[in-house]
Amino acid sequence: MKFLFTIAALAVPLIAWAQSPLPNAVMTPGAINPLVNEHTIDATICVRGWTRTIRPPVSYTEPLKKAQIRAYGYADRRPWKYEEDHLIPLDLGGSPDSPLNLWPEPHLGPGDWGAYAKDRLEEKMVRLVCRHDLSLARARAMMAGNWIAAYRTYLGAVPDNARPHHWHEAYYSDRW
Repeated sequence: MKFLFTIAALAVPLIAWAQSPLPNAVMTPGAINPLVNEHTIDATICVRGWTRTIRPPVSYTEPLKKAQIRAYGYADRRPWKYEEDHLIPLDLGGSPDSPLNLWPEPHLGPGDWGAYAKDRLEEKMVRLVCRHDLSLARARAMMAGNWIAAYRTYLGAVPDNARPHHWHEAYYSDRW
């Protein structure tokens, strides 16, 4: 399996990352989907439901998540405590299945930074990109570089990491 080879090849001491809500930049630098660029966003990521067509199956992501939890050196290895998340989100043209773009993100990490707060940022960023208020390249760079800094820029200093009760209304229209 290609993801096991990748994890083994990138395995390094990860004590510092085990305590961070950000992924290890060596193991999870981010990877993009070559089908998505500034010229194709209106036919791809800005179309409601497009990401469902490329999302990898749980049969792929669950074994990867378990292997990455071990490789990351997380003390808590219970898989349900993590979401196998795309560093560069699918709705910003992140690679759907590259292990370089997937990592076991804690649902609730240090400082309350976790998967649900990142989901809120993703929602904000895709709306900005699809309205052409933010370039796709810039959005990707912010997500891959430090999504917490991007959250602070666009949503505020305090993470809203509460589990969402419902999808944002943008998910119910044809476009963002």
